[in-house]
Amino acid sequence: MKTGTTGLTTLICAALVSYTPRMSAADEASARVRPNSMSSAATSDEVQHLRLQLAEQQRQIDELRRALLEQRRVIDGLTGGGSKPPAMSSPVPTSLGELASRTPVIPAAHAAIPSPAGPVPQSSSDDQPSPLQLRVGSTTITPVGFMDFTLISRSTNPGTGIGTNFGSIPLKTAIAGNLSETRLSAQNSRIGLRADANVRNAHVLGYLEADFLGFVPQNAAVSNNADTLRLRLFWASLRTGKFEFLGGQSWTMLTPNRKGISALPSDLFYTQVIDVNYQAGLTWARDPGFRVLYHPSQTATLGVSFENPEQYIGGSAGGGIITLPAALATPYATQLDNGTTTLSTPNLHPDIIAKVALDPKLPNGRGFHLEFAGVQRTFKVYNPLSDRKFTSLGGAGAVNLNIELFKDFRFITNNYYGTGGGRYIFGQAPDVIVRPDGSLSPIHSGSTVTGFEWVVKNTLIYAYYGGIYIRRNLSVDLTTGKPVLVGYGYSGSPGGQNRTIHEASFGFNQTFWKDPRWGALSLMGQYSYLQRNPWSVATGQPDNAHLHMAFLNLRYTLPGAPPAIEH
Repeated sequence: MKTGTTGLTTLICAALVSYTPRMSAADEASARVRPNSMSSAATSDEVQHLRLQLAEQQRQIDELRRALLEQRRVIDGLTGGGSKPPAMSSPVPTSLGELASRTPVIPAAHAAIPSPAGPVPQSSSDDQPSPLQLRVGSTTITPVGFMDFTLISRSTNPGTGIGTNFGSIPLKTAIAGNLSETRLSAQNSRIGLRADANVRNAHVLGYLEADFLGFVPQNAAVSNNADTLRLRLFWASLRTGKFEFLGGQSWTMLTPNRKGISALPSDLFYTQVIDVNYQAGLTWARDPGFRVLYHPSQTATLGVSFENPEQYIGGSAGGGIITLPAALATPYATQLDNGTTTLSTPNLHPDIIAKVALDPKLPNGRGFHLEFAGVQRTFKVYNPLSDRKFTSLGGAGAVNLNIELFKDFRFITNNYYGTGGGRYIFGQAPDVIVRPDGSLSPIHSGSTVTGFEWVVKNTLIYAYYGGIYIRRNLSVDLTTGKPVLVGYGYSGSPGGQNRTIHEASFGFNQTFWKDPRWGALSLMGQYSYLQRNPWSVATGQPDNAHLHMAFLNLRYTLPGAPPAIEH
């Protein structure tokens, strides 16, 4: 293209030069006509002829100049040279901190409230291509995701694959408690996209994310290891002015945030650990729902969310299941989720979640995030033996803090407690027990994840303590002819009904290189010590079960970056 430009310029210059003799002749004619002898040396016709000739030459020169400018505009449009970026664009990002597929691997040290995105960033020069993005009309599509290769080693064999079911690690007296486990997996790899578009005065954002932790055929590990694609997130949001609306499957609004009440994974706190079930004590779920957010200022966000409910009695993700009264075991089997009911559980209304998040600006630009959240739940069942319906209310609250104590060092504490909210502690606590008359009684439970994250150049170091407490709740069943204890945590209860679960984790993430054009390569490590303490154990059984586990993970993050963020 540069050769074509040079040739065109040469032809135009040659054309301009071709006019020089005619211009010189006119000048010489004018020079020969002296002022004191103008009337005698030339007639008025000759003077008029010279003037017309000069005017025509000037017109032709102007036309050539306009043609040259037009050719330059066409060439600049084809090559991108000299063109100015759109008014709202920004240079290529220097980090991958805004990539949802990248964080929370290395969170941005100084967070800001998310705002509507602008057009696609433009490259600063021809040899600096833009991050991977696609344009469909006025919509920007950014691929997100990463490819993981994970090594897991555990001191006992919980038999749960790459994810750890904290509430069901085996006792030392069990066969699995005497065997270690080592496993390699690519299941945690993720793929997805985000789409950004400005529609009139609103910004629309769509997000899709999937991994390979879906249903696994029984013989998959023998030969093909054909891991199944699984939907994680699929939602769309619209922000206009101070209001924001979101609908679809997202992280529950009870999940702690790193900033604001954003649904983007990069703005959430679900720790830095490699374990795909995260940290014991973390409050989280991924639910279909609808939320409304209000941003009264740049440092405050208020939200209310209506999310998919599920009245739960344990049995999922290793959580201990309650003991039902004998006469109600069958009629209540499909009314309460025991981890195997698969969408057959009735629910009265969506869970209602409210949240307030504060992100004030601290001196020296240090990050600060404080939030208060609460959930209100309702449980309802029908006892066909007495033809009665029973309703019970549950609720829980959370206080979460994420503060940068000094440069790139963050202290984090997330705390949750309530009645009937155990489902949100990764299903480790049941929501309710069933009394012999068929009525429900919510179970008290709580959890915490407290620790720090420290970024030192390209290395992230972290450590957390996670704890879960599940209070006992029991009743006496007289329908069998003799008193029988039922519920959760009673004397003689099954060994899976846990009183406490503790996990201490620490690890690192070493980023070898990262570039929004080419992606990033990281090596991650995690060590955890896990212990669970049942409410009751049989005579001769150990008081608790414990587990040592280590993870090593090599991750390549896809290139790409979202559009520039503008107000």
